[in-house]
Amino acid sequence: MIPEIELASKADINSFQIEKLKELLEYLNTNSPFYKRVFKQHKIDISTINSLEDLVRIPTTTKNDLQVYNDDFICVPKNKIIDYVTTSGTLGDPVIFGLTDNDLERLAYNEAISFACAGVKKDDIIQLMTTIDRRFMAGLAYFLGARKLGAGIIRVGNGVPEMQWDSILKFKPTYIIAVPSFLLKLIEYAEQNNIDPNKSGIKGAICIGEPLRNQDFSLNILSEKIKKKWNIELFSTYASTEMNTAFTECEEQQGGHHHPELIIMEILDDKDQPVVEGEAGELTITTLGLEGMPLLRFKTGDIVKAHFSKCNCGRNTTRLGPVIGRKKQMIKYKGTTLYPPALHNILNDFSSVETYIIEIFHNAIGTDEILIKIATAEPSEVLLQQIKDHFRAKLRVAPKIEFSDKNEILKLQFPKMSRKPIMVIDKRK
Repeated sequence: MIPEIELASKADINSFQIEKLKELLEYLNTNSPFYKRVFKQHKIDISTINSLEDLVRIPTTTKNDLQVYNDDFICVPKNKIIDYVTTSGTLGDPVIFGLTDNDLERLAYNEAISFACAGVKKDDIIQLMTTIDRRFMAGLAYFLGARKLGAGIIRVGNGVPEMQWDSILKFKPTYIIAVPSFLLKLIEYAEQNNIDPNKSGIKGAICIGEPLRNQDFSLNILSEKIKKKWNIELFSTYASTEMNTAFTECEEQQGGHHHPELIIMEILDDKDQPVVEGEAGELTITTLGLEGMPLLRFKTGDIVKAHFSKCNCGRNTTRLGPVIGRKKQMIKYKGTTLYPPALHNILNDFSSVETYIIEIFHNAIGTDEILIKIATAEPSEVLLQQIKDHFRAKLRVAPKIEFSDKNEILKLQFPKMSRKPIMVIDKRK
């Protein structure tokens, strides 16, 4: 189930996207209060936008724009909106998104081709280990995508390893959708209850929320720990509510594939200009085919690298490497630039660390500081020194680390109405 456009030449994909962009600009100029205002204020004649390179003449859209002018992005009458979702609000107030019937169909199509990209077929059964309620788009997308593909789905929800294993043993799913670190909890439960994960029938896990790979696509520490105990294929998928689109790995596992029929992507520097090919920058997206709240040049806040060579799977589309970090969470620490994923990777190397949370704040002189709170059953100065030495070896710096009560950390990770764990608390203003 590979859409023809994803097998087309780079030139044909480019021409296809230009036509879709022109349709979007006309739609926004007619229906979007926000973008009509942008075009007027910046004297933009949309008829002169005739290439993807011309996009730089249009101002970018930010998360702040969405928060301040949320309703002005809606392009349809309220009675056409049949589902409401909100962003997670990780870096600010949640934003409301309204989806029409056609938008839900597009969401289903996106997830169906994403599942197919990872090798899921209509004869497979998928166990969903994320919430489908709490206005969470991802859980709904997985359910709709599985239906579109024709695969079965088991809606267990997040957490509760006992219930997850009960469903796995009872219904025999072949794929699971989960946060990678939760797979370690499933392995731990299995070991404690004489369950052999490798005899469960699970072929693969489609993972969300945490990186699986290093920038060269080798397995990171978290993935290695999973694979050591549970020999399943791990597929990374990257998406956001604002994008209404996923970048999912194929069976070659060399980055998440771009779906050119659904989204235009740019990778921009700090001056909102395209980076040199192969360099990292902020992923900026333009959604195609959305009715309710399409976005034009929306800055996601995620720092990524793109890969342009043809994939061995046959797709000729651009692939995104693992997210390096969120732009707002970049840390300047003792002369070194860090992103939280680099800290996660080191902490995941210590099996004695049960859980942790990272706090970023400004010190008395206004520079960045890092405090990592760790829960372990065996706190000791030796362990603390080992962790600090590992940080120095890998990152050249060692943040402040302290032991903390596991329940206190869990309260910070899962605040009321949380849909996914919070591993970083940024207290900087």
